[in-house]
Amino acid sequence: MLFHSSIRRELARSFGATLVILFTIVLTMLLIRTLGLASKGSVNPEEIMLVLGYTVLGRMPTILTLALFIAIVSTLSRMYRDSEMVIWFSSGSSLGGVLQPVMRFSWPVLIVITLMVLFVWPWSNQQTDELRDRFEARGDLERIAPGEFQESSGGRRVFFIDRDTAEGTEGRNIFISTLEDDGSENVTSARSGRIETIGGRPFLILSNGQRLDISNTGELKVSEFEEYAAQIGVARISSRNEHARKARPSWELVKEPTMENQGELGWRIGVALTAFNFVLIGVATTVSNPRAGRGGNLFFTLFAFIVYFNFLNVGQRWVGSGMLGLGSMLFLLHGTVFLLAIGWLLARHHNVSLWSLARIGQNEKPQGQAGT
Repeated sequence: MLFHSSIRRELARSFGATLVILFTIVLTMLLIRTLGLASKGSVNPEEIMLVLGYTVLGRMPTILTLALFIAIVSTLSRMYRDSEMVIWFSSGSSLGGVLQPVMRFSWPVLIVITLMVLFVWPWSNQQTDELRDRFEARGDLERIAPGEFQESSGGRRVFFIDRDTAEGTEGRNIFISTLEDDGSENVTSARSGRIETIGGRPFLILSNGQRLDISNTGELKVSEFEEYAAQIGVARISSRNEHARKARPSWELVKEPTMENQGELGWRIGVALTAFNFVLIGVATTVSNPRAGRGGNLFFTLFAFIVYFNFLNVGQRWVGSGMLGLGSMLFLLHGTVFLLAIGWLLARHHNVSLWSLARIGQNEKPQGQAGT
């Protein structure tokens, strides 16, 4: 049918253009964020693109959902604004008939969103966590880069080395600042240092330097040394079981139905339901006044998207804290939005509005008085 094919064709063009724009924006924002993590020492600078790829892949369900919603709203708004919808309605089509081609276009995207949020989202988070854990689990000596101040994996030490040898076992002009658990601080500097393994543990042997100890009461103590050994611990790699719930596969969340796991599972299922409800909302609520500006529907789209996803996050916290069950949250949030969207769609399909109901009530009131 010409009506269906024209809508699907325009939806495809709008969806493709919107997806490219949103992907570029999100990619830029995540790149800045990843570079910030690399500068703080949380991400290996050599693995920035890999971390960025996993992060963007995990954000794709949200990007696809917003792109689909914007494509539906912008396409229907353009058709209303150019009076195409009036022509199609005059030819026998109805608003309910618009839903069929929109759903035929949307269902492959909805399936992709569901699969990605249930399987790709936890996998990408797991890969990102493994990259971070492996980088943070390096020994403190491996983190030192010549000419740069570098923080240790535990955040208790700051290192600086002016230059080192090609093998990386010796260095010149070394500076180490350490913060102890009791609040005291010590600063050690040396002209040279070398790495030695003593008893199977790595040690940094400093030569010709001095040490400044600052107690938690502010007392200072300065000492000089010809040789000083400092053990540089090696952090252990976090086990797979210690990964965050966002990195756990969906079937593991189902097997272990704790409140926190159900909250995470409810969020994943909710993203898929949110995408479906946005299709209904886009068809039911989109209308364009040719005399009005073009930004009204776009503003509504962004506002509805932000509000809905905020409620989704609130529902996840409520399920995780035990305030609501998983089924109750899904029904109250997504079921309510579904019923409201269907009711709005039926009202517009039958040309029912609050203004028309009020006029009917005013017309019936005099007739009732005349009959009495």
